Amino acid sequence: MKKDVSGTLGFVSQKDIVYNKLLPYADILDDESNDILGQIKGNLGRAVQLREIWPGVLFWTRKLSTYIRLYGRKFSKEDHVLFIKLLYELITIDKLEISMMQGLARLLINLLKKTELLSREDLELPWRPLYELQDRILYSKTEHLGLNWFPNSVENVLKTLVKSCRPYFPESATQEMLEEWRPLLCPFDVTMQRAIGYLELFLPTTLPPELHHKGFKLWFDELISLWVAVQNLPGWEVHLVNLFARLANDNIGYIDWDPYIPKIFTRVLRSLNLPVGTSQMLVPRYLTNAYDVAHVVLWVSALLGGPSKQAQAQLSGLFNSITSFFHPSNHGRWLMKLMKLLQRLPASVVRRLHRERYRKPTWLTLVPDSHKLTEADITAFVESMMQPVLLAMFSKTGSLDAAQALQNLALMRPELVIPPVLEKTYPAMETLTEPHQLTATLSCMIGVARSLVSGGQRYPEGPTHMLPLLMRALPGVDPNDFSKCMITFQFIATFVTLVPLVDCSSAVLERSDLTAVEREMCSASAEFEDFVLQFMDRCFALIDSSTLEQTREETETEKMTHLESLVELGLSSTFSTILTQCSIDIFKVALEKVFNFATTNIFETRVAGRMVADMCRAASKVHPAQSLKLLVPHCCNAINQLAVNEEVLSEEELDKELLWNLQLLSEVTRVDGDKILPYSTQLVQILQLTLHLKCKQGYTLACNLLHHILRSTALIYPTEYCSVPGSFQQPTQDYLPIKDWGRPGDLWNLNIQWHVPGVEETRFVFYVLDLILQPELLRLQRYAQGERDMTRDDVLQSLSIVQHCLLGAGSLFPPLRGEDMFACMLCKTSTLSPPPDVSRENYRDAICRVMRQLLHHILEHSEDDTKSLFSIIKIISDLLHFKGSQKHEFDSRWKSFNLVKKSMENRLRGRKQHIRALLIDRVMLQHELRKLTVEGCEYRSIHQELMRDLLRLSTSTYSQVRSRAQSVLFTALGTYNFCCRDVIPRVLEFLEPDRSDVTQQQFKGALYCLLGNHSGVCLANLHDWDCITLTWPAIVRSGLSSAMSLEKPSIVRLFDDLADKIHRQYETIGIDFAVRVSSCLSIGQNYRYNHLAVPLFQKVLLLLNTPALCCRPWKFEHIAIGFMSLLLRDDHPLPSPAVLFFVKSLNHDSLLVRKVGTATATTLLLTFFYHYITGPHQPTPCKLAGLIAGDRPDNQWLQYNSSSLPRTQQDWEGCTFVEKTHWGYFSWPQKLMMYAPSEEQPKQGLTREEMTEREQIIYDHFSDPGFINQLIEFLSLEDRKGKDKFSPRRFCLFKGLFRNFNDAFLPLLKPHMERLVADTHESKQRCVAEITSGLIRGSKHWSYGKVESLWELLCPLIRTALNNITVETYADWGTCIATACESRDPRKLHWLFEMLMESPVNGEGGSFVDACRLYVLQGGLAQQEWRVPELLHRLLQYLEPKLTQVYKNVRERIGSVLTYIFMIDVNLPYTQPTASPRIKEFTERVLLRLKPLTEGDEEIQNHVVEENDVGEQDERTQAIKLLKTVLKWLMASAGRSFSTAVPEQLQLLPLLFKIAPVENDDSYDELKRDAKTCLSLMSQGLLYTEQIPLVLSVIFQIAGSSSWHARYTVLTYLQIMVFYNLFTFMSDQGAVNDVRALVIRLLEDEQLEVREMAATTLSGFLQCNFLSIEGPMQSHFEALCKTRLPKKRKRELGSVVDTIPSGDLVRRHAGVLGLSACILSSPYDVPSWMPQLLMNLSVHLNDTQPIEMTVKKTLSNFRRTHHDNWQEHKQQFTDDQLLVLTDLLVSPCYYA
Repeated sequence: MKKDVSGTLGFVSQKDIVYNKLLPYADILDDESNDILGQIKGNLGRAVQLREIWPGVLFWTRKLSTYIRLYGRKFSKEDHVLFIKLLYELITIDKLEISMMQGLARLLINLLKKTELLSREDLELPWRPLYELQDRILYSKTEHLGLNWFPNSVENVLKTLVKSCRPYFPESATQEMLEEWRPLLCPFDVTMQRAIGYLELFLPTTLPPELHHKGFKLWFDELISLWVAVQNLPGWEVHLVNLFARLANDNIGYIDWDPYIPKIFTRVLRSLNLPVGTSQMLVPRYLTNAYDVAHVVLWVSALLGGPSKQAQAQLSGLFNSITSFFHPSNHGRWLMKLMKLLQRLPASVVRRLHRERYRKPTWLTLVPDSHKLTEADITAFVESMMQPVLLAMFSKTGSLDAAQALQNLALMRPELVIPPVLEKTYPAMETLTEPHQLTATLSCMIGVARSLVSGGQRYPEGPTHMLPLLMRALPGVDPNDFSKCMITFQFIATFVTLVPLVDCSSAVLERSDLTAVEREMCSASAEFEDFVLQFMDRCFALIDSSTLEQTREETETEKMTHLESLVELGLSSTFSTILTQCSIDIFKVALEKVFNFATTNIFETRVAGRMVADMCRAASKVHPAQSLKLLVPHCCNAINQLAVNEEVLSEEELDKELLWNLQLLSEVTRVDGDKILPYSTQLVQILQLTLHLKCKQGYTLACNLLHHILRSTALIYPTEYCSVPGSFQQPTQDYLPIKDWGRPGDLWNLNIQWHVPGVEETRFVFYVLDLILQPELLRLQRYAQGERDMTRDDVLQSLSIVQHCLLGAGSLFPPLRGEDMFACMLCKTSTLSPPPDVSRENYRDAICRVMRQLLHHILEHSEDDTKSLFSIIKIISDLLHFKGSQKHEFDSRWKSFNLVKKSMENRLRGRKQHIRALLIDRVMLQHELRKLTVEGCEYRSIHQELMRDLLRLSTSTYSQVRSRAQSVLFTALGTYNFCCRDVIPRVLEFLEPDRSDVTQQQFKGALYCLLGNHSGVCLANLHDWDCITLTWPAIVRSGLSSAMSLEKPSIVRLFDDLADKIHRQYETIGIDFAVRVSSCLSIGQNYRYNHLAVPLFQKVLLLLNTPALCCRPWKFEHIAIGFMSLLLRDDHPLPSPAVLFFVKSLNHDSLLVRKVGTATATTLLLTFFYHYITGPHQPTPCKLAGLIAGDRPDNQWLQYNSSSLPRTQQDWEGCTFVEKTHWGYFSWPQKLMMYAPSEEQPKQGLTREEMTEREQIIYDHFSDPGFINQLIEFLSLEDRKGKDKFSPRRFCLFKGLFRNFNDAFLPLLKPHMERLVADTHESKQRCVAEITSGLIRGSKHWSYGKVESLWELLCPLIRTALNNITVETYADWGTCIATACESRDPRKLHWLFEMLMESPVNGEGGSFVDACRLYVLQGGLAQQEWRVPELLHRLLQYLEPKLTQVYKNVRERIGSVLTYIFMIDVNLPYTQPTASPRIKEFTERVLLRLKPLTEGDEEIQNHVVEENDVGEQDERTQAIKLLKTVLKWLMASAGRSFSTAVPEQLQLLPLLFKIAPVENDDSYDELKRDAKTCLSLMSQGLLYTEQIPLVLSVIFQIAGSSSWHARYTVLTYLQIMVFYNLFTFMSDQGAVNDVRALVIRLLEDEQLEVREMAATTLSGFLQCNFLSIEGPMQSHFEALCKTRLPKKRKRELGSVVDTIPSGDLVRRHAGVLGLSACILSSPYDVPSWMPQLLMNLSVHLNDTQPIEMTVKKTLSNFRRTHHDNWQEHKQQFTDDQLLVLTDLLVSPCYYA
């Protein structure tokens, strides 16, 4: 439909929801939507002008998002842009409350969702406000301190918001972003993660080609070279990959990726973390930082195509190398990832094809023709994926992923995809023993159904498989196997929906224009009738076997079991689909069959009866006239005859036949309303007869009948869902149904047949209501007024009738009337059309009146009649919410609609190419959505009364009544505006301590009402000051209530849940909503805080100080303190009494209170903190060519230099300190903010008189020695033995004290610190460590004199601590020093560093103290990263002679320290060589000292005596000790550094191969185990093309070594190294040849183990397609096999075993091993060369050992892996070969 400027709308709409145009009342929608849109625009504008964010703006933006749900983007482009700009402004308001920001952001995301609607010309959005918002919230400085509470979802909402705004950033944005975030790119610092994360999120990639020089070209080279240079997967690499994936996808054809493709695929393969080789150690970081599959898939699918075709070659290589991992026998944690890759990749390629071929062109850049996917590209892609997908069909994770992959692949190439799936499906349908095969193949067939049925030019023979499949699927309807039954139903329903079941075999004779395939389809269609009848027989058998008598004996279970109800659903929906699609001839036969089955048997009504009735209902729905004619008179007669005599009415147990007919009748009346009218008199007569039966089962069925009759006549709904509009009743000459197989519905010619209640029908509905509902209401009313008696059963029966009337005709009743409670708040909103008829009696009001009277009567006189109460609660819920459909039903239908849509959609064509039934369903859902979207329900007086009744029920005596009433109450609370304010005071009454009439049940009920359910409103935590000021104090007070007893665990649990929920859900509530305008407004806002928040504090404080509280449980004190801690804020100071309370709570008896006290006191100190003045500092940049990072002349002044440290007052003040470590490493920011000199800062060290009242409170307490003694006492207690760690909270507390009050409290604390540090107890040491680090960090702005005297105190203290260090405390001191050095200029801490550097490894206090000192020093230096090269050099110089340390713990620590020393030596692009120590020079020095080991050839044993001998040991022993330390360093750096120093490590390789043992055995000494670990880690390293020759030359050298251990280990190393760098190797043909030559050479090794390992390696290389099996290699092996062995001579007993010349045997064995490797390399299929090789191998079965053993092993493995699919594998062999094989595999020698 073209966009038209329609008269009614008056503008061109951006994008409507098309389904609205198909509704029966579509003509009135334009006026309605215009009306609502006008209101929204007017009121939003007014609210913004008045600057009233709450409730005005919020209310109307909510209206706007509902408008979008109902009408789509039905506004003009100008309005669209204005809405977006307005919301953008609102979201970026500075102090906007987070939860409001989130709501507005979600709406803005929705408005920006369809990028194609607004181009860059229409809209431009700035990026910086979003960045500031992100920064403020995600990296909030105050959140962890509890000053701000953000919702959990905020991060995702913000990210999505940026993604939506990204296309509209201005063209200058890229440059500005780079300038902003480049200075943060310091790879050793946490800011790296942050900066790269921001770049990934913000950088725009959709700029048009003419602006590329302002877009990605500014950063692409720099970032891609960074990515290529990084080797060990740091956390931020994932962000880079995501950014590149997005870039590639947005700019296909504008970037040349070819040079990077092998690197990309190698890294993707590494990122899958597949297990390789025998003894592989995984680096844990590889698991946590692996790439995100979704982005990998996006990147790969964007690389395909283009002139070079390189990506497809690599992709085929990737799948070839990992195919065998998909086989169902393999399982591991990597499997989920592989399946995801499999499922997402075809979907991504289909999306790309759609974009290139079918999408309407928009303003977004198009793919240039040169890079579009060609037909050949698609074929290659599909072929490369088929093998893994077919294997994955039977995976352990289920066949769903494979089915989705097949669905997308079949859209592109049905002729390649469907035949192999069919080949698997037909045998699976025949097999009886393997049902899992059937379920897997059927679910895959469902995925490809549409491609199969519609045929098309590519796969014309597809549709001919349709009937054979359907007929063979029938046996799946099997009562004994539930899952098989369900998948069969789904399968049949899917296929039948796509195909009209019409017998058009006559067309073969009548028409001459048919193709061969069409003729075949026509003649096959004669079997449809047969199929339908056979299906029905199967269903009848299923029903017979599931009657109640059969499945349950005497147990009277009313309900169906869950499984039965699923089968019932499957059966009825499949049968109704079949009948919908039938031609009228087939339908008549089927109807007769069902009618006979239903009327000749009598079914019980619970299970079988429901199924049969469902089948009859299906028939009557499709062709109501014919079906009702048969069924209604039959049932009516039967019921009338049976119910003639009076006593039937009062029987408790009714006749089965009567019940069955009633059930049947109640189901078949669920049809088109106007078809029921002819039978109305008969039906009403039956109702009058049966509604008052005594038997509950009987009257329930009658009520159902009533409900269905009313519903069919009163609702609006479509009446047919056939796949082709109109009927199939045309002669075959002009209409051929087979042309419509699999045809999508045409959205513009759907021709939906609607049922809209007409005058007749409405009259009938009200006639029935007057006849039936009126008398019931009168009876109940008289009973409620006490004028007549009714038994409980009678009441229940009447209620049941009332409820069913309401459910049936609810859509015709107008909503409840009554005056609006909060009318003043907002202007009226219009109701949705079509409006109900007001002229009739409003039964909703009438029912409401009577129900309330009845409820009060029951509650007063018979509260134990819970069944009636349940019924009343249900009726109240319907009175409030029911307008023709239930919310939960709608939700589940929406869900199932989406599922069906997914399983049958055509993503390639897109544009709503769904089948007709789905489209009709969607229109119906749209109608229901309009019904359910209850717009701005005004809260009226009648609602208020009903809510109070619900509240009364929610606090009733019976728990079930309470819980049902509560759930209705919660729904209602979420529906009506502002009703919570009305309800809360009423709930809180029950918690008042002064009331003595509250029962425990009422108390519990009230608490539950506050708690709310998991999805709805939580009254205790509404986002509104008015409500919180009421509820929180009330919860705390309720502890004094008489009804409260903590003996009841349920009540204790409730209080815990309440407190927990409030803490979890609380989000800081805004105080100040001023929209930066005039001052008069903010005065009003301040009022808000002082009048609402402050009193809340005072109330809670007052409660805490009341004497009554002291005698009641501490639980409430905890709750109260918890609430108060939530109220801390960063934009308003706390009232003084609260400050006093929190400071006192630092010394409270209860640990919990002390913890909260510590946290809050820290926070308080932060809020009083004077912010120091900063000013821009211009660094002196020296001009450098281009981008240069690392150590440069212009950042040298930042580095530690012992010759120019600030050691005097004057130097100190003249020194510019830069606290953050990342500044200056990569580049300088535009403005570097620095602290201004001390004379410009606010005054330090105030006297008590100069402080504010709040500060004085803190000052007084901390100057009081008693308080301090008590505090230190508490802080040095043990909390949980062995679990305590350094507490950041306490560190922050001390940091705050020393920062705010300078050194005022130091004299008091000093003696305590000296006392604690001398005590070696864990908790005492921890306490002093916390104070120390707080002191160092808090002294940031002290004057030089104070700092100097501080260090005079601290240095001896820390020295003592390090000498007293123990196993328990070393981690705490490490944390202490690391925390103290974090983000501090090293020149400020020179005292500390010089002290730590004195002599860490001096042997005093034993090896343990040495290791700990190193640990502490390492913590400090690691925080300083690249700014202390001088210290690192000094440390390395100091450690080098000590590398031969004897003790293991010192060695390990030195290894770790070395890692940090060399961490700065990175090999990154644009980076200067570092001034810190370099690995290359160090390695050279080490190799010199290891010479004694590298030169000799004897085995290296660890024969060092572990005591320090007096004499100087020989060089060799020294070298072994050195080697041990070096190994520790290599192991430690494997997971931590960014780049691996490959050339340096290579020089150590020969040595490692020499030492590493072959077997996995833990009894080996440390040296050997470490060598093995190192090799495993090094083999997984990432290699570059230029490094491969170096590595191979080293490996060749070792492979020639005399030790067979080394030769063996080379092979295992090679396996992992090649697989982990697969594509890098494969892009270098020379390297591949070298590897092949090496492996083939080692096959002929004299050592048996090496030969076998070489065979395994070869087989692995063949399997991952690194090498291929080509002629020369095969003939080489065959030649080797033919090596002659000399004849065996008979030998005498006892003689020496005869010696065969070993060379010949080795060669012959090598040949056999080679053949065996080839055979084992394809474990799951039989290539064409395999049979011959097996024959060649079998010749050697009786050779000498070890050949015989090899052959046997190979054959047994072959048998094991090919056993599953032997039937298809057999086809590859000739008969003779099969004979030989069978002989081999089952011959006696096999068991020998």
